Amino acid sequence: MSIHACSSMEVGIHETKAKAKRKRTPSKALVAKPLALRSVKAPEEAGDIEDFSSEDALRIRSSLLRWYDEHQRVLPWRTRSSSDGDGEEEEEDRAYAVWVSEVMLQQTRVQTVIEYYNRWMARWPTLRLLAGATQEEVNEMWAGLGYYRRARFLLEGAKSIVQEGEFPRTASALRGVRGIGDYTAGAIASIAFNEAVPVVDGNVVRVISRLMAISANPKETSTVKTFWRLAGQLVDPDRPGDFNQAMMELGATLCSKTSPSCSACPVSKQCRAFLLSISNPSVKVIDYPLKVAKVKQRHDFAAVCVVEIVEDNNRPRYLLVKRPEQGLLAGLWEFPLVLIDEKDTKQNTRRKIIDRYLKKILELPKNCNVNMREDVGKYVHVFSHIRLHMYVELMSLTLTGGSDLLVNEEESSTVTRKIVDDLLMKSMGLTSGVRKVYNMICDFKKSQLMQKAPRTKTRRSIP
Repeated sequence: MSIHACSSMEVGIHETKAKAKRKRTPSKALVAKPLALRSVKAPEEAGDIEDFSSEDALRIRSSLLRWYDEHQRVLPWRTRSSSDGDGEEEEEDRAYAVWVSEVMLQQTRVQTVIEYYNRWMARWPTLRLLAGATQEEVNEMWAGLGYYRRARFLLEGAKSIVQEGEFPRTASALRGVRGIGDYTAGAIASIAFNEAVPVVDGNVVRVISRLMAISANPKETSTVKTFWRLAGQLVDPDRPGDFNQAMMELGATLCSKTSPSCSACPVSKQCRAFLLSISNPSVKVIDYPLKVAKVKQRHDFAAVCVVEIVEDNNRPRYLLVKRPEQGLLAGLWEFPLVLIDEKDTKQNTRRKIIDRYLKKILELPKNCNVNMREDVGKYVHVFSHIRLHMYVELMSLTLTGGSDLLVNEEESSTVTRKIVDDLLMKSMGLTSGVRKVYNMICDFKKSQLMQKAPRTKTRRSIP
């Protein structure tokens, strides 16, 4: 799995050992000079980066685990355990909790994830229960977290493990599960099954970069491999899960991107970047890791037509179309949308394009009238690599006599649609972009009603 930014996977998940074991830290006497005092040269290439010595590794493990035992945050996935299962079942329950939380934490802040994690575990407390869910149920539960491919892989992985009949217990075996990469495999194996394997995420990259004052590009393949090698040298063989979480916890709290608290850091004496910043005023701890320019986002444009169906005195209903099962937002519901060129964003051109699409998927009955069609506004939805400019319009159709919209039979095998009322729209698990468009429609309709409402004249009292 690729290394994520600081916001992603801000922490790992809870430790696997009993409380007594958690308090155990390496006891070997450490008399060697701290790593930072032996060299202050910042390596610029991955090939120039030296290994941690055994003495340095012991010092860092001891200090970091002691700090973690005293300062770790209380998070729901760190306290989850099975109350009535045997040892193996408890480990698998822990592994499932680790898996769910780590996938949610990718590209998402901890405080946001807590609520989603608690709701998820209330709905699917075990892997087997999740394996029985549908993709649509999972998508609805995931709505708002973004990066929906994560949810799809999580469900597919759960189904495959249940089908195989055994939860993989090593990092190498876990990497064979769809959607589980190096990071997630290391987190599950170390935290749930006590395997001495490392994890490397954005937080760990930042901590190791500063410990070793690494100036090499953290995105380059050779540098990434170096981070994994160094993390493997540090991981504690007795408490690998706790140590991995401690590294991530340190990066998420004290060793932050822009405001590191070096005076409170448990490993500042081993930190080359910190020593360099003291001896050379032009060097700052936040210079590490090297800041790499982000890939420029591309701009896409789309015509969005919210089709509202009004029947006699019934509640308004809305047409939703399911996206293809592959690609961006695969398998999710949205209002009819067509990607267009920037030159086609004028109203007349947009409407011609969206009309052709609607005619392909629908056949309007004879008693269907277009009651209103108005532009509502423009909304820019930001993905990690795309800025999608959506030009939104509302088309209100009036149906009489109990008729309904008809599916174009030629397109019915490739396009899935459904019509939902406004109450269901408010409770459905929709993507944030679709939710924003729906809220735009609601605000527009309210403003239209206010404009049509008769104004009452107020009489002035006669003095």
